[in-house]
Amino acid sequence: MRTAERTATPEPAPPTRALLRDIGAIAIAIVAVGASFGAVALAAGLPVPAIVALSTLLYAGGAQFVAVGLIAAGSPVAAVFAGLLLNARHLPFGLALGDALGRRWWRRLLGSHLLTDEVTAFALAQPGRAGRRRAFWLAGTILFVAWNVGTLLGVLLASRVGDPNRLGLDAAFPAGLLALLLPSLREPETRRVALAGAAVALLVTPFLPAGLPVLLALTGLAVLLLPRRTRERPC
Repeated sequence: MRTAERTATPEPAPPTRALLRDIGAIAIAIVAVGASFGAVALAAGLPVPAIVALSTLLYAGGAQFVAVGLIAAGSPVAAVFAGLLLNARHLPFGLALGDALGRRWWRRLLGSHLLTDEVTAFALAQPGRAGRRRAFWLAGTILFVAWNVGTLLGVLLASRVGDPNRLGLDAAFPAGLLALLLPSLREPETRRVALAGAAVALLVTPFLPAGLPVLLALTGLAVLLLPRRTRERPC
């Protein structure tokens, strides 16, 4: 009986195959968001070489959307500060994944460029240093290629249809950011911070130049300073 049960039980998928399957599913979504970025950036008036450079050299996901929106609004300085603040979270990511990058400086330099939220999640989910290293480089390489392929697709499709605004691609900017934020909004504390930041941004938008409301939205982090009982009080 035990032999029959062992025979009937399907063998688990090899770790690499299962990992590639999961990364591939995320890569499809990354291509779609990257295409939205390419189309939105072209509609904002950025030249194609600048759009490609943003995706290959900057490669910052949500920060790229923010940068394009602020540059189009005439606030390039705010775009730089917003990008730095959004990507400050990569500091603890790098500390957590130091053993996955290896000791050689060029591997750490390349790995820091491929570091994203999704890559960090894939790597930290693996047991052992070897598993984390394999997941990091697989996810990092595949998602980097997916983002840049998506950006090129967005640019090509937007250039063929003429004015991308006719397709409502201006809505892709907030939609892309929302898609990137949704996984982190599962935590109640994160939702409170996001709602507080959004409220601040909405209140000051009529009175401040474009770009500054985005930076002031960071004051939503003050919610974390409230006493725990106050934060847990039901609305």
